[in-house]
Amino acid sequence: MKKTRLFFQFVGIGVFAISLLIAGCTKEGPMGPAGADGTNGIDGTDGNSTCLDCHSGDTKATIEAQFAMSVHSSGINAVDYAGGNASCARCHSHQGFVQYANTGTVAGTITNPTAWECTTCHGLHESFEATDYALRLKDPVHPIFDPAITMDLGGNSNLCANCHQSRRAEPIIDKPGDTYKITSTHYGPHHGAQANVVAGVGFAEIEGSVAYPAPGSATHLAQASCTGCHMAEFDNEKDQGGHTYNPSLLACNTCHGVTETDFNYGGVRSIVEGQLETLRDELVRLGVVEFAQESVYELNEETGLIELVALPGEYVPVVGTYPMVQARAFFNWAGLEEDRSLGVHNPKYVKALLQNSIEALEAEPTPGS
Repeated sequence: MKKTRLFFQFVGIGVFAISLLIAGCTKEGPMGPAGADGTNGIDGTDGNSTCLDCHSGDTKATIEAQFAMSVHSSGINAVDYAGGNASCARCHSHQGFVQYANTGTVAGTITNPTAWECTTCHGLHESFEATDYALRLKDPVHPIFDPAITMDLGGNSNLCANCHQSRRAEPIIDKPGDTYKITSTHYGPHHGAQANVVAGVGFAEIEGSVAYPAPGSATHLAQASCTGCHMAEFDNEKDQGGHTYNPSLLACNTCHGVTETDFNYGGVRSIVEGQLETLRDELVRLGVVEFAQESVYELNEETGLIELVALPGEYVPVVGTYPMVQARAFFNWAGLEEDRSLGVHNPKYVKALLQNSIEALEAEPTPGS
């Protein structure tokens, strides 16, 4: 019994000694010297405050609501039309763009392509500073139509240029000669070559009375940007800016110092719209373009009958071989029509392209005359 009591006494003393040792090892040492004050003498911000600017619940919900208003979010036409095709998927689907951004190519046909989402454009942060939006691509772009040149729209806007560019070179560069063969009713630069227009490159610079501005000299390239106009602070009244990508009239008016109700500054859009119509009519006169209208069978929900319904028509190229100048003029008309800014992106360049194209076609005789 005494031996047992003695054993537990030794155990108790041992535990007490160990506890003293641990306390001695973990106690806080003497205070060191004070650190230097910040540059302005006040505390900095918490490290996670920059993250919360975008990743807080409220901010994320707001961005998602804006994005839901955009065509990019719905993927209208683009995904259904070409999202799975390996040669188109880099810009027509979420999966394709991520593959291209990571590897520089798309491995093959994508079985179930989907529309764009947050992680289509945004990947991993690099600097974690407030201006680091984790964009997958932001370097200057070597365009598809001529990889030897560089289009630099400036930082974040270069992300847009990866897709909003021409896929084809203009006819005289594509196939030099006196004539050019249009082989498809879908021929043209591509649907949305806005980067070409802003940069002032890639279209057919037909000689004429109007001089072409130097590439990269556009005012909107030097003093504005894709993101500055299309992703300015969200305008709740007009549903413009932010992640809708709809150009912000408020932002444009602020920059221009006016209070316009549209984007027709200096009447540029009206002028270019008239030039596009004149050029189109010349192309129709020469037989390069025609008005085409298709019909499809649809169910009439009121009668329950299947009826033949005419779809809205559009002007398309006529397959055939044409004098080079006519093919080049068509290339300009199609690309600038699809730009959809009516000259806003680069007024001097657009007006020069259209005026010189019109003059060249007006000198062409009507077929059969």
